[in-house]
Amino acid sequence: MRKIIYVAAFLAIIAGIALFYVNSSSVRSLLPAYDGVQADAAALAELNGIANNATLAGSAIAVPKMVEPAAGKGVLALNGKPEILYIGADYCPFCATTRWALIIALMRFGAFSSLRYMTSSAADSYPSTPTFTFYGSDYSSSVISFVGVEMATNKFNQTINNYPVLQNLTGAEQALMLQNDPNGSIPFIDFANQSKVIGGAAYPSLIDGMDWQQIMLQLKSADSPVSQAIIGAANVYTAEICKVLNNSASVCSESYVSAIQKSQ
Repeated sequence: MRKIIYVAAFLAIIAGIALFYVNSSSVRSLLPAYDGVQADAAALAELNGIANNATLAGSAIAVPKMVEPAAGKGVLALNGKPEILYIGADYCPFCATTRWALIIALMRFGAFSSLRYMTSSAADSYPSTPTFTFYGSDYSSSVISFVGVEMATNKFNQTINNYPVLQNLTGAEQALMLQNDPNGSIPFIDFANQSKVIGGAAYPSLIDGMDWQQIMLQLKSADSPVSQAIIGAANVYTAEICKVLNNSASVCSESYVSAIQKSQ
């Protein structure tokens, strides 16, 4: 009898694992239908609530590499405000996790009035990672300017054996990227030409098989690996922006900002 029970339990576990993978695969296949759909006010409000919840401490990630300003260029600025420049592409799965963290950081200094859902390439590693795109987004802040460049789409084109171009870098952006990121790696974030981050905020596997709402639920749980990684990255980005602003913004008084800055 006991042997039968063990076998039944084992089969139940196997069935549960199989169901998990079927469900994850099913969710992943449905996500691209939201590509380019604008996030509504409720979703933006939920993201803003996550961004400004100081109890979500996250965990430290690699400190951004410091960059000496380009000769004669000084601080990168736009419209009289320090500029945060992001360069990525819609197909890139590591850009996908980075956008989550960067959006959260930017919401602490301003607001997105338009933000669109996006997934990473279905033909790349970590297929259809749920994220947003900065293409067509609108961001406003009284203290910083933000420029988000998505260089390519997420739809692989067999004819050109590549992803079609979405946005071209300006000559100045290209020169800045080549100076600070000679290999052209993405994602690339430049904090007013004072520091940079090259590479993803977190492994896309952390949010594999989830949709946007499930990710936001995970972000609200301080102990979840998703929250630890993405909020942790957002806090590092926030500390970098605060440094550019000489810690003059209200969020710069948060304890995690000073802790991160002291560790650099």
